[in-house]
Amino acid sequence: MSAHSPAVAAPAPLDHATVRSIIIGIMLAMLLAALDQTIVATALPTIGQELGDVEHLSWVVSAYLLAATAVTPLYGKFSDIHGRRITLLVSISVFIVGSVACALAPTMLALILARGLQGLGGGGLISLAQTIIADVVSPKERGRYQGYIASVFVTSSVVGPVLGGLFADHLHWSVIFWINLPLGLGAFWMVWGALRRLPRHDRRHSLDVLGAVLMVGATVAAMLALTWGGTRYPWDSAEVLGLFGGSLVLWVLFAIRLLKAEEPLIPLAVMSNQVVGTGTAAAFCVMGSFIGLSIYVPVYLEGVIGLTASDSGLALMPLMAGTVTGANIAGRFMARMTHYKRTPLVGLVIAAAALVGLAAYPDGLPLWLVEIALAAVGLGLGTVLPVTTISIQNAVAMHQLGTATACMNFFRSLGSAIVVAGFGAIVLGAIGGDGRSPENLGALTPAMRDGLVGAFHWMFLASAAGLALGFVWLLLMEERPLRSGAAQHAKEALVE
Repeated sequence: MSAHSPAVAAPAPLDHATVRSIIIGIMLAMLLAALDQTIVATALPTIGQELGDVEHLSWVVSAYLLAATAVTPLYGKFSDIHGRRITLLVSISVFIVGSVACALAPTMLALILARGLQGLGGGGLISLAQTIIADVVSPKERGRYQGYIASVFVTSSVVGPVLGGLFADHLHWSVIFWINLPLGLGAFWMVWGALRRLPRHDRRHSLDVLGAVLMVGATVAAMLALTWGGTRYPWDSAEVLGLFGGSLVLWVLFAIRLLKAEEPLIPLAVMSNQVVGTGTAAAFCVMGSFIGLSIYVPVYLEGVIGLTASDSGLALMPLMAGTVTGANIAGRFMARMTHYKRTPLVGLVIAAAALVGLAAYPDGLPLWLVEIALAAVGLGLGTVLPVTTISIQNAVAMHQLGTATACMNFFRSLGSAIVVAGFGAIVLGAIGGDGRSPENLGALTPAMRDGLVGAFHWMFLASAAGLALGFVWLLLMEERPLRSGAAQHAKEALVE
């Protein structure tokens, strides 16, 4: 380490103008990933109809999430080796190429494969952005820049669902991917210049490729079982049970790899930190429920409520805007409250209660009341996201920031992939449980619609159960005082 000491000794604190330019530089990169999730959601039913394959619709989301999940820890370590700037530029480039491939996809299989490629790039966008923010701003001071960060998610949450519906109804679903081309090129140009001033703390690391392969295999097997169970094959069939069994074996091998690898994909030293472990578990449950709802609530709005794709985009706005509002409120309260966990704990209770209400009356509530319930769900979910992120980054040393942030995002993405596949098994099983998929969600047969109503009863209950589990993990997370002073925090990078 002595050879590297001159490069990292006495890192100077950055002034407000420099920090602001860095954060603005990564805002477009964050917008790419945030907008991709929300703009796709309302176009999914149209995509399934035009490509003639509703059965595998969940894989349009799951393929992206799976690929992004697999590479998130690798991006964290790669950025520790080669620097955040070059790593983020690589992430943006791969994302752009994947977006073009998605737009040109002629079949559902081609689209799913292209989404996987897009996910290989998207897996680094949010994680690296969060790490860069933690590099230059201490947890105590982060509320000062919360407005910049929140504006990205406000834009994607409000504009994304509307654009997705409008493009699907009046242009073509491929436009939701073509729009990433100018945005991605703009993000590349801004990151190229703004992040030249970013401090670097390079360290030697090895990449656990075998661990990543085992994790991907285990997750793919589990998702295939969840996707095909009850639709293509019975739940007790040899195919589904074999996939579950294969997934279990691969997860066991993955756990052994974590114990024996010199530098495992998921570092045990970081995950054994009490705040990192419990905070990550809470984020796993909450983010999984949020992504699952954002993907399948449009199906509920179109198939049960009877809205068009563009109208469902507008109707999804309360969920998205509520999430951003909750995140902004909780982020600002963290710097002012000693017991900052109280805000997300109350938020989760409110969100779970709203989901139980939707589950009790999936077909009997007027649209305005559904909108209020979705806003309450979003508000509650949003309060958890900044609290878990900042708490985890606050609990580790500076040289562990990239790894800890990547691990948190890894499990958040893994939770999202699993929940999306599980929700898909519930919802799509009800639509095409007889092996036939409907061509139009607005023209379901009475039997299909009744099945869809029942499916959303269980989906909303499953979401509420996920939030209850997240509540328990958040309750167990230690509430440590937030650090103030980025320069003092940065000095910890010298200690190893």
